[in-house]
Amino acid sequence: MDLKKIQKIIILLKKKKWKVSFAESCTGGMISSAITSVSGSSKIFDMGFITYSNEAKNKVLKIPSKIIKKNGAVSAECCLSMVNNLSKISKSRICVSTTGIAGPSGGTKNKPVGLVYIGIKNKGKVKVIKCLFKNNGRAFIRKAALKKTINLILEFI
Repeated sequence: MDLKKIQKIIILLKKKKWKVSFAESCTGGMISSAITSVSGSSKIFDMGFITYSNEAKNKVLKIPSKIIKKNGAVSAECCLSMVNNLSKISKSRICVSTTGIAGPSGGTKNKPVGLVYIGIKNKGKVKVIKCLFKNNGRAFIRKAALKKTINLILEFI
């Protein structure tokens, strides 16, 4: 975890009076935890959801079942729907979603272990990026997703 970058996020968001919210799947709350572990985060952190199961994605984030059935939970379409629906629930200026396969099992040829989608939204600007992290184990993939997300948040502020 890059403490200096997280502190920078908090400082920048506080100056702008913006809030941040998260909808995490494969990262299991790691991003929310990293942000809230730094003093001052209560001024900028609005909410965080861990929507690990497809049912949670559907019930909490209102992801249509047809998106998950057609594209899978680990897809750009699902990630986009997660971040868009989170922005409706939270009203935060910065919204972030993650979904992926941290392993060690669960991967396929088309969706290998290490595949992670990260969605980020700042008002009307929304971006979903596809990452394929090296399969160096579950902890490595989750930490890589955290690091990438922190850098994306900084880009979007």
